Amino acid sequence: MEQTIFQRGVFFFFLALFCASILLLGNLLAPFTATIVLGGVITGVFQPMVNVFAQKISMRAASVLTCIIIFFVVFIPVVFFVGVLSREALGLYNMARDAVFSNQLIQTLENTRALERLNDLLARAGIQKTVSWQELFAPVSELGKMLGLSLFQQARFITSNLLNLVFYFCLMLIVIFYMFMDGKRLIQYLYDLSPLQDEHDKKLVTQFHEMAGAVLIVNGLGGLIQGIAGGVLFWFLGLNSPVLWGLVMGFMAFLPIVGIGIVLVPTAVFYMIDNSMITGFGLLGFYGMLSWGVEYIYKPKLVGDRVAMHPLLVFFAIIGGLNVYGLMGIIYGPLIATLFLTLSDIYFSSFQSMVEPAKQKK
Repeated sequence: MEQTIFQRGVFFFFLALFCASILLLGNLLAPFTATIVLGGVITGVFQPMVNVFAQKISMRAASVLTCIIIFFVVFIPVVFFVGVLSREALGLYNMARDAVFSNQLIQTLENTRALERLNDLLARAGIQKTVSWQELFAPVSELGKMLGLSLFQQARFITSNLLNLVFYFCLMLIVIFYMFMDGKRLIQYLYDLSPLQDEHDKKLVTQFHEMAGAVLIVNGLGGLIQGIAGGVLFWFLGLNSPVLWGLVMGFMAFLPIVGIGIVLVPTAVFYMIDNSMITGFGLLGFYGMLSWGVEYIYKPKLVGDRVAMHPLLVFFAIIGGLNVYGLMGIIYGPLIATLFLTLSDIYFSSFQSMVEPAKQKK
């Protein structure tokens, strides 16, 4: 009996040391969390390319070649894009500050006499407050100033700290290289380290990989397609800041409920008010075809029969992630929701009978 108590004491002492080491390791890696997570996501995107190269050359050479391709495909366009974004964000801030767009929109809306009808309706309801277009569009100007200034400051920070950007991108390439090389060994190491049964570990990794791929990779590429298409459309129409609005639409495309319609629908309505009915209906048609094609043709083909996440949960996961983690919340939010859903599935299939045997019998 004394030996058993001693063994338990040793085990709990070891467990305390082990948990402390995990916390210390997590503290060491915390500054590089975004780099590691982005590296994992990009690894999943380019893994098929590595597999194709590995059929003809060694795995190490295939990994190096893929990392070089990632550098030219990802890093150089990002640097160029950030430079263009910096200029357009500053232009948006100046326009919002000077109320250029608001004044143009107000002049167009004044011809519709819609506000006169609204004020008449308020007067009949006993409300003596007279509403003006300037009051209605003041929040829009403030939002434009905040958005433009915020994006300009972030873009300027990135370009002014180009050395840091190069350092972290090279660090991410190192992470990607070793994930290509030793990803399977790392997963096996986690299997051996986990106290769960191997079938549970494999189910956790498999479902997490499939759901993360469906939510992040597929949605990310879908957002890229819609952002580029929307930006090109704005450039073709001669609208200001097409790159900036393309970026906004690319981010909005992650949100399954609102999507790029939050930009394209008001733009179409503006053209209709401005007596450009053909352009307005053309924008609505473009929005419908693009959204329909991405949601019902592109995504189902890439996701296939893989498990998908409910759109409402994706919406709140991204919004909550942005609120808690900033820009990286677009990735962190769905990943956290994915982890919860995967563990929930394992619980229902393997552990519910232990906790609630009556429910399992039903």
